[in-house]
Amino acid sequence: MKKHIERIKKVPLREVWKNEARDFTSWLFDNIEILGEELDMDLTAIDREGDAGSFSVDIIAEDENGQKVVIENQLEKTNHEHLGKILTYLANLDAKIAIWISSNPRQEHERAIDWLNEFGPETAFYLVQIEAYKIGNSNPAAKFSIIAGPSEGSETIGKKKKEYAKRHILRKEFWTALLEKAKGKTSLHSNITPGIYSWIGTGAGKQGIIYSYVITKKYGGCEIYFDKGKDYIKPNINKIRFDKLYKHKNQIEKKFKGRLNWERLDNARASRISIKFKGKGLNDKENWEKLQDKMIDAMIRLERAFKEYIRRLG
Repeated sequence: MKKHIERIKKVPLREVWKNEARDFTSWLFDNIEILGEELDMDLTAIDREGDAGSFSVDIIAEDENGQKVVIENQLEKTNHEHLGKILTYLANLDAKIAIWISSNPRQEHERAIDWLNEFGPETAFYLVQIEAYKIGNSNPAAKFSIIAGPSEGSETIGKKKKEYAKRHILRKEFWTALLEKAKGKTSLHSNITPGIYSWIGTGAGKQGIIYSYVITKKYGGCEIYFDKGKDYIKPNINKIRFDKLYKHKNQIEKKFKGRLNWERLDNARASRISIKFKGKGLNDKENWEKLQDKMIDAMIRLERAFKEYIRRLG
């Protein structure tokens, strides 16, 4: 005799819990261990419709470590209003874990939760989908699925982004000081606004040739950068220009009063001619002033040495 195997059927949530606050929130408060199993937490429900300033939280709970957990329920598509509520609850209740339950999480809000986990490693955010199923004529069963949540990866990404943000602030501070210092000595970069990148540049009088200052963690320096772009009619124009200047290497370095790094970069589209001051860089703030003086002096000499030769280039 063949066994009869029932099919799993998805049940509309409003057939199971007609009213979100009265039915679903009450049920979840009494059955919070089901949610805890999906999140791998030992959750204890503490309060329902608890106060958070002038707002009320659907459920306040605690995890196994005594950390406060806020739970916001939404038996519909996620929206900005509920995301705002969660952040408000966290701030007012000093909670460390936020759980947003929805029947239809939007991709935009999934990305928002990922972003919050990257930038707030001290707080854990979860976006959880709620569904209901039944087998044959059985009673419906709730199914929770994590859509977004904290991970080692998100913490690593968050740390890197914070490092990048700090580096951007530091670079802008460095460029602001350098450009201010350079004003009384040269007008070459006078129209440039301090940026967040590792270089700032200005045109050298020919399209695709730039006089650039460069700052990294290990060194500061100056360079002439050749990059006409991939769509230019002569794809090897950067190498042609570099080679023409290289023919005058001795005369140029004599006028520059120092040796330069001639980097043709055969495996790249661009080329560069540079001077680097190694040993001190962006993180050596106490040495910024000396490094900036060297970079400005080198840029003045670089322009003086190359100006006439660049003018003759095609």
